[in-house]
Amino acid sequence: MGNSLSELEQPPPPQTHQQHSQSQPQQHQPNEPTNKEELRLPSRRENNLLLSPQHNSEASKKTGQNGIVVKSNETQSAAKPLIKQQSFPHKYEHILKDADSPVDKSSREKLCDQLYGGVFLHHKTKAIPKGNGFSNPDFGHEKYWVEKKSNANCFMLYARALSITWAEDPNYWKWIQQKDASGGTTEVAELKRVCWLELHGKIDTRKLSPGILYQVSFIIMLKDPAQGWELPVNVRLALPGGKKQQHRESLMDKLRARWIEIPVGEFVASEKDGGEMEISMFEYEGGMWKQGLVIKGVAIKPKE
Repeated sequence: MGNSLSELEQPPPPQTHQQHSQSQPQQHQPNEPTNKEELRLPSRRENNLLLSPQHNSEASKKTGQNGIVVKSNETQSAAKPLIKQQSFPHKYEHILKDADSPVDKSSREKLCDQLYGGVFLHHKTKAIPKGNGFSNPDFGHEKYWVEKKSNANCFMLYARALSITWAEDPNYWKWIQQKDASGGTTEVAELKRVCWLELHGKIDTRKLSPGILYQVSFIIMLKDPAQGWELPVNVRLALPGGKKQQHRESLMDKLRARWIEIPVGEFVASEKDGGEMEISMFEYEGGMWKQGLVIKGVAIKPKE
């Protein structure tokens, strides 16, 4: 009863190493040092080796059967071909200002994944007059993506981004909703019946990657009964500076009921000589009534 309250609450002192050695015979655990020499700290030189990138790289290798050196998972993952090992795509920040949804830039890898998959542009811009009506701002007008192989900018101008004569008159054209491969909603223009076929699209070539050979193509489909295509259509590429590429393309022998590319022209992108480029398809001199043509848009991507 003479003990104070603090003495009663205090836990028993820990058992010393000397007491423990008296109660039990000394045993050495595996991988534990047994003398002072083994307990020494690494020297400054050894520390430098541990922190050396070359030393760490060699330490990350494992020797497999038959003496074959195998890299660790960390080394293998670092060798994967990603944009993050290259420079960022040309003017990507400027282009993404027109993105419909926020782009996750919290890490380089997340940004690259989105650029590879594609980003819709100008989805929610205000409706603008087109033909006899207004474009629908709820559907995709353009898509921007980066080609992995070349790290080059690519674009798709969907039908809503094109100027199509009589496109808003339901007597001649109708608009059909379509899901994009990445999950977005776009619209295609299906020709019901016209004798005057004319469509144009424009893009600023300064958004394209300099030094890359690009091919420009219309993406179309012919649906039976596809009629009135006895005369070839004209396709034209008007480059900045006034240079033009134009030829005639027959649609009579093209495959039906699938998307096909109609090449318009090709060019090497140059920021110095860049500017607005116009892509066109037209045929109105023959006077024949045409039907069965579906327009998806215009693709601008590196030539394969």
